[in-house]
Amino acid sequence: MTAQIPAHKKAKGLPRGNVRPAKDLCSDCGLCDTHFIHYVKEACAFLNQQFDQLETRVHGRQRDLDQEQEMYFGVHQKMVAARKTEPIEGAQWTGIVSSLACKMLEEKLVEGVVCVQNSPEDRFQPMPIIATTPAEILAARVNKPTLSPNLTILEQIEQGGFKKLLVIGVGCQIQALRAVQDKLGLEKLYVLGLPCVDNVTRAGLQKFLDTTSRSPETVVYYEFMQDFKVHFKHEDGSTETVPFFGLKTNQLKDVFAPSCMSCFDYTNGLADLVVGYMGAPFGWQWLVVRNETGQAMFDLIADQIETQSVDSKGDRRAAVQNSIPAYDKGVTLPMWAAKLMGVVIEKIGPKGLEYAKFSIDSHFTRNYLYTRRNYPEKLDAHVPAFAKKIVSQYKLPED
Repeated sequence: MTAQIPAHKKAKGLPRGNVRPAKDLCSDCGLCDTHFIHYVKEACAFLNQQFDQLETRVHGRQRDLDQEQEMYFGVHQKMVAARKTEPIEGAQWTGIVSSLACKMLEEKLVEGVVCVQNSPEDRFQPMPIIATTPAEILAARVNKPTLSPNLTILEQIEQGGFKKLLVIGVGCQIQALRAVQDKLGLEKLYVLGLPCVDNVTRAGLQKFLDTTSRSPETVVYYEFMQDFKVHFKHEDGSTETVPFFGLKTNQLKDVFAPSCMSCFDYTNGLADLVVGYMGAPFGWQWLVVRNETGQAMFDLIADQIETQSVDSKGDRRAAVQNSIPAYDKGVTLPMWAAKLMGVVIEKIGPKGLEYAKFSIDSHFTRNYLYTRRNYPEKLDAHVPAFAKKIVSQYKLPED
């Protein structure tokens, strides 16, 4: 008897450059480049928002909206601030993500790690791979702050016969992955999530660098940090800082991808373990263990890191409410005023988890407005219940 060919294997991915089913809301996650496009109507985060179902499938339950920490940060067992005791040279932080990936490979818990190197021609052009050696993982260290088609590797998983895999990715990629993971033939999938917000195309990134940095061509990486400044690392090892409030918002308002402007999964709620910075003190990273698989991943590197409890100080609400019309109108302050405001807010503004909530609130209110104005027909179904509750705390402008 001839084995039946799965329906998705009869499908063909779209060639690069073709319009995707989500059209201008496509986040370029890579799913539609493969025959897994067969599942796009169910799997795409921008065609079918399904947080409740996927949280239950992955974590065994939905987040509790009556618990503020869960409403903001998703299902989790614990959160800590951490940093490696022996940092990896050249890592964007101390190298927790790279160290965990290498450890899982070395311990043979996985046969491959889906991560993102850069193309040989351009340090900011993402090149997704399935790494099978620690050297390949280390070559992927440092974030690539552009839309990255990580899921282009889905067919390679099948072709390579991988059974145990670690996938590192951002929210839109992980939602699509979770929706199709039972079609991949895997025995075990581990998901290490990165918080993600305000991503751009490669052209959009260049505009951001050109309008913000003193030396765009030498920027190695950058990050929006807890001190309310953008930190640019340059080739000579120097660090350049620019206050959030000094960004040329009037020129950059439209640089972000429409998918990112309508995304509500900042904290990567469907990952097993999340590694970011937004809830940690300056210089530390924020680790969120969501389930037992995430705890097992955390335990693997427990002897390589020092940890401390997460903290929360200040009150974000007034700053968020004031930021809504400021962003909406593209307000750009003179640099002297931006620096002064940055100093004041750094001293009296939100810290730790309160800073994380400030960032979530300010982005969710902005994204809710963007979705309401540009995709009103999608608003109710697309915005998850937790995001609606968060946004409801603020007064939004009438259109």
